[in-house]
Amino acid sequence: MTDISQSPGASSAAKPKGSLFDKDARTKRRNAAEGRFKLYGIAAIGIGLLMLIVLVTNIVTAGTGAFQQSFLELNVELKEDKLDKKGNRNIEDIKKVSTFGYAPLIASALESEVQKLGIQTDLKPKEMGKILSKAAQAELRNYVIANPDEIGKTVSFRFLVNSRVDGYMKGRVTRESIANDKSISVAQLDVVDQLRDSGVLYKAFNPDFIFGSDASDQRPEAAGIGVSMLGSLFMMFVVLALALPIGVAASIYLEEFAPQNRLTDIIEVNISNLAAVPSIVFGILGLAVFINYMHLPTSAPLVGGLVLTLMTLPTIIISTRASLKAVPPSIRDAALGVGASKMQSVFHHVLPLAAPGILTGTIIGLAQALGETAPLLLIGMVGFIASNPPDGIVAGFLSPNSAMPAQIYEWSKRADPAFYERAWGGIIILLIFLVTMNTIAVILRRRFERRW
Repeated sequence: MTDISQSPGASSAAKPKGSLFDKDARTKRRNAAEGRFKLYGIAAIGIGLLMLIVLVTNIVTAGTGAFQQSFLELNVELKEDKLDKKGNRNIEDIKKVSTFGYAPLIASALESEVQKLGIQTDLKPKEMGKILSKAAQAELRNYVIANPDEIGKTVSFRFLVNSRVDGYMKGRVTRESIANDKSISVAQLDVVDQLRDSGVLYKAFNPDFIFGSDASDQRPEAAGIGVSMLGSLFMMFVVLALALPIGVAASIYLEEFAPQNRLTDIIEVNISNLAAVPSIVFGILGLAVFINYMHLPTSAPLVGGLVLTLMTLPTIIISTRASLKAVPPSIRDAALGVGASKMQSVFHHVLPLAAPGILTGTIIGLAQALGETAPLLLIGMVGFIASNPPDGIVAGFLSPNSAMPAQIYEWSKRADPAFYERAWGGIIILLIFLVTMNTIAVILRRRFERRW
């Protein structure tokens, strides 16, 4: 046997230059670039979350005050010689007493409370009465009209104070900031401090902000968003009743039955373009068609719902078509293979499987419509609505009303800082609705979706 040996030079040439685990310069640069990209992504997410936290914090900080209001408890003597001079308890005679006739009763009750508490002040009863909201007179009048048998008695009431006093209780108004304010004086704030210390003036939860109606510029403390919530609810009923069946029907036809030709291509392109059209354009269309041409009532939720339906339709059509397209062709082929017609295969097999995506798209479209303001401005849904709409479903659709985003916009324009606080509070309520609707969409999708 021949012993074959390798020379030192040959052995050195056959030895590998490096391990597969050794990183060359190019690999190191590539890994470094990948690491930087990850850091960029983490930084972007962090900045986004930080901005979200700042936004939510500002909204909550500025808006939570709207859910609390300052109240003053008073015992008011409902004098018969002022409210029912004839003494017959005739409701028509009682209604003849205007709200101005109730102001002396409230001022007298406040003066008596101040004297009972031993508060020293040089203010006259009329000046002390300005501590209370102008809504107090209307509240007292409504109570007497609803309960005429209480005339002649002394009844305990919880009245709203005016917006400046409420701002002082919340720290929004200071003694320095009222130097040039004609709505409140330092002497009145002295009385407020003593009433607060005695416990008859306090802050409490204000349900009227959630369930009440808007108020005039002179009574910002009495403004509520409840009527606007009803307006938004009626509009969403219109959008759901029209946009869902029309959008789903159009999607089914375009995706399953429509021939592939130039006309279909034009329709699809226009639907995609409509989804990107600014919402104010739909408002102009609604103003021209529904109000000027069809003469539907201005500011009615029905008109607002029709305008928002036009705006929501492209979103529902696009999401529904995507859901139908996600159903595997084998489902259709299997249905046709066992003798089902084209319509049966679509409605009995494809549509139920696409339902989660359709529901998700519909709810997201409704949430988008709920937060729209620009179209509503053009059709007049920004009017001052100071009372609840008339009873009845038809009246709810046809009576003038506002909507939550339009009401928030109106409050943000008014001069009194109390309206600005209510605008932030309205944003909180609107965000709760939007987050709830989007959460429902996610839950429904995860609950019913099928993976192929």
